[in-house]
Amino acid sequence: MELFTKNGKPPKCSKWTYSPLTLDGRPRAVELARGRLKDSPAFLDEWEQLGRERALNYKTLVLTGLRKNELASLTVGQLCLDEEMLFALLNAADEKNRQGSTIPLRTDLAADLQDWIVEKRARFQGRRDAFGSEPLFIVPAGLVRILDRDLLAAGIDKVDKRGRTLDVHALRTSFGTLLSKEGVAPRTAQAAMRHSTIDLTMNVYTDPKLLDVYGELDSLPTLNLNAAPSIERQSRRATGADCRDASPTKDRTSELAAPVVGKVGNLCRLPPSHQTMPINKRP
Repeated sequence: MELFTKNGKPPKCSKWTYSPLTLDGRPRAVELARGRLKDSPAFLDEWEQLGRERALNYKTLVLTGLRKNELASLTVGQLCLDEEMLFALLNAADEKNRQGSTIPLRTDLAADLQDWIVEKRARFQGRRDAFGSEPLFIVPAGLVRILDRDLLAAGIDKVDKRGRTLDVHALRTSFGTLLSKEGVAPRTAQAAMRHSTIDLTMNVYTDPKLLDVYGELDSLPTLNLNAAPSIERQSRRATGADCRDASPTKDRTSELAAPVVGKVGNLCRLPPSHQTMPINKRP
C-alpha cells in the first residue's frame, strides 16, 4: 500500500490504495502504524494497553470459566496472588447463583494478572489505599461486538461448520471442554464450572466432538489373536483382567461350592446365593 507520493508528501485519502489486512501482513501494518504514531507516544501507549487488557480478558475467561459480568465485577483487592493457592474471590452479589466462590487461578494466568496490576498501579492516580477497590479490568458493555471484530482480524470464523456461534459466553464452554479433554474428573469439573448438576457440566458445557476419543482407545487391553492360550491368559492375569486361579489342575467345582478364601481384595467372588449351592442340584 502506497503511503507517500513522489514528492515525499502523504497522498490524499481518495488516492490511497487499500489492501485487506491478513495475518501475514499484520507485522508490517503494525510497523507502519508505529511509524505514523511515533510523535504521539502517549496515544500509542494507551492503545497498546487496551490491546493487552483485551487479550488478558479473553485469557481469563477461558481459564477460569467466569461469566462476562462476573469478570467485570472483580477488583484488584479480590485477587489473592501472594498465597500458596492462587485465587480470586467472587462476591455472592456478583455471582449468578448468589453464593460467592473462590476461583482458582493457573500459575501462568496469575503471573500475567500480577504484571497487569503492577502496570495498573503505575498509572493509578488516586489514593494509595483506594487502589484495592479499583476494577481489575474495564470490561466494555459491547464486548460481544468487539470480539466479533477481533475474530475477523484473527481470521477465525464466527460460525463453524456445525452452525455453532462463537461469542463471549462460548469461552465458558471452552473452559468446560478443556477440563474434560485433559482428563479432569467430572465432579471436579462441575466444581470448577460452579454448576448445580453434573449433567449441565458434561452435556451442555462440554463439546464431545473435541474430546480425544480416538486417542483414549489405546488404553484398552490388547487382544492378540495369534498368541498361545497360556501366554494370553498370563497377560490377562498380569493386568487383572482374568480372575481365575493360576493353577491349571485345580478342581473348578470347588469354586462353585464355596467362596475363594485367602485372597484379600479379590473382587471376583461368587454371589452369596451361589457360594454354598450344591453341585448338580436345582436351587
